[in-house]
Amino acid sequence: MFIPLGDDNSDRRIRPLVNYLLIAMNVLVFLFLQGLGENYQFTYAFSTVPQEILTGKDIVTQGSIAADPATGMRMRVPGLQPTPLSVYLTLLTSMFMHGGLMHLLGNMLYLHIFGDNIENVLGHARYLVFYLVCGVLASLAHVFTSAGLGVSLLIPSLGASGAISGVQGGYLLLFPKRRVRVLFFRNVIQVPALVAIGAWFVFQLLSGVSMLSDASGGGVAYGAHIGGFIAGMLLIRLFTVGIPRAFGSSSP
Repeated sequence: MFIPLGDDNSDRRIRPLVNYLLIAMNVLVFLFLQGLGENYQFTYAFSTVPQEILTGKDIVTQGSIAADPATGMRMRVPGLQPTPLSVYLTLLTSMFMHGGLMHLLGNMLYLHIFGDNIENVLGHARYLVFYLVCGVLASLAHVFTSAGLGVSLLIPSLGASGAISGVQGGYLLLFPKRRVRVLFFRNVIQVPALVAIGAWFVFQLLSGVSMLSDASGGGVAYGAHIGGFIAGMLLIRLFTVGIPRAFGSSSP
């Protein structure tokens, strides 16, 4: 599996202010509103709960005690908290929250590397809308995938992964040949974006298929990753309408 480290930004014309803002918002929400992930009341109020999206009704549940299937360790699982706004708005709020520090750092690494190139092509306003629309569509993909697979619809989901998957989908179409520096085992090499992002997407597909044989619980929302990626690939052509030579003009 490739871990991206950077790419070629030599053609950048504008400072990626929106991308910086998105990264800052994710970090600040995790630090201050989520309390480094310890503020369960906030997290379980503003995450996306598939059952709430499907019914339009806010759901509150009691906490419970569950055992880790791997270690047998018992732990308290917080219950769903009241959402002080329309449950449909959690499709947006959940995009700025994370389940842990590594979840946050991994997502922000991908957003930092790939988001600025999309913003450079689309401009600030279009990029912001593109990012948010991809995130919402990714969350909806997770909701309907969960319903279709029979996964518990009360498991909340959160994270910027779906929106960032959309960014990667757009990047793949705009810059398929752009060289991306990646960590491959212990070596830093350069590969085309088609290889770096393509390998990531294949992993999402294989992991998503594996869920078909075990849809008993939560875990990584691969449906959101795949849905966001496809949304990004489809939407990037719409969002580049009117932008001269958006495709094929900046793929060193």
